[in-house]
Amino acid sequence: MIITDTHTHLYSDAFDEDRHDMIQRAMAQNVTRFFIPAIDSGYTDAMLQLESDFPEHVFLMMGLHPTSVKTNYKEELKHVEAMLAKRHFYAVGEIGIDLYWDTSTLEIQKDAFKQQINLAKHYGLPIVIHCREAFDEIFDVLEEVKDDKLFGIFHCFTGTLEQAHQAISYNMKLGIGGVATFKNGKIDQFLNNIDLKHIVLETDSPYLAPKPFRGKRNESAYITKVLEKLSEIYTVSEEKIAEITTQNSKEIFGI
Repeated sequence: MIITDTHTHLYSDAFDEDRHDMIQRAMAQNVTRFFIPAIDSGYTDAMLQLESDFPEHVFLMMGLHPTSVKTNYKEELKHVEAMLAKRHFYAVGEIGIDLYWDTSTLEIQKDAFKQQINLAKHYGLPIVIHCREAFDEIFDVLEEVKDDKLFGIFHCFTGTLEQAHQAISYNMKLGIGGVATFKNGKIDQFLNNIDLKHIVLETDSPYLAPKPFRGKRNESAYITKVLEKLSEIYTVSEEKIAEITTQNSKEIFGI
């Protein structure tokens, strides 16, 4: 069984004390494919080091996270452009709109989002979307830019069934993680109405640890708890969930 974690911040400071051990723990649980989202230029060197340490297992994205869209965002976007021109990445992400932390940057967040979608289309890459309290704003942008070159993953999907179908209509897979195991997560109540062909697994570690680890540091090995929950929701084996979601990740990332 091969399990794919489509979204994990393995370079996070939270793993500085045991990063390699943590990755080995995940591999011992058959989690052998790790897709790494970017945040901003300050993390690029750490991401490249991680890839160097685990070249067969770690796959990098490049992008500017919406919470890092500040007054210097145009300089940050130049870094994204330069890196994409320099070498191969597997996605442009994570990108999008976050109105939880700061609503005053909405317009420049939208601008950065659109520019990075255009970069993804130019390089034939998927996008990985971060959305927090911004479904309407995200969908407005996707409606504006939709075409046959637009595809990717709606990371950490926490919306309604209607929003799930809308995200899928833009050629997005739904990234499902620890929230599916939460008592008040709500998505577990309708996920079985979404075909598994639209689902990929993720942890977003070190954030959003699933039950029974909720509130603690998340790590990629805990994706097995998400797998267990989806097996329960869809009433199919964990092996089948792992097989389908890993195949879905291959369709998105091309590896």
